[in-house]
Amino acid sequence: MSSFQSWLNKTKTGLQDQVGRFKNKDLLDAIVAGCALVSVADGTIDSAERQKMEVYIGRSEQLKVFNLSEAIDRFNHFAGSMEFDVMVGKQEALQAIAKFKSKPEVGRIVVGVCCAIGAADGDFDEQEKAAVRDICNVLNLKSEDFGL
Repeated sequence: MSSFQSWLNKTKTGLQDQVGRFKNKDLLDAIVAGCALVSVADGTIDSAERQKMEVYIGRSEQLKVFNLSEAIDRFNHFAGSMEFDVMVGKQEALQAIAKFKSKPEVGRIVVGVCCAIGAADGDFDEQEKAAVRDICNVLNLKSEDFGL
């Protein structure tokens, strides 16, 4: 098993408790902004990716502490910003994530959920991994710690 897959399996179990402990609007924004970054990693967010995100948010044990419609609204906000202007949208998403730069335990939650999103379809491709590495850089976290 790859180091990423091993890390993901260990991490998924504790994410729900961790997300619940830090639950707030800024964390929701950081998580869905990161998810939007991973979703747009190939250059566009198509309807299948949006649907995958909505299903994942709705079914995720880790994210069930958040209101589903609010999470989807915030994801659509970040995704829409990236569709309008990819560079400006990415900067907005990274700014939402950067609020946790001084809180590595929260940053690890954001990265963990983004990794889970990237792997949700069974294919965590290089572009998606690169997006998560960008998130790690913004949070001053080592991507190697996440098997990336």
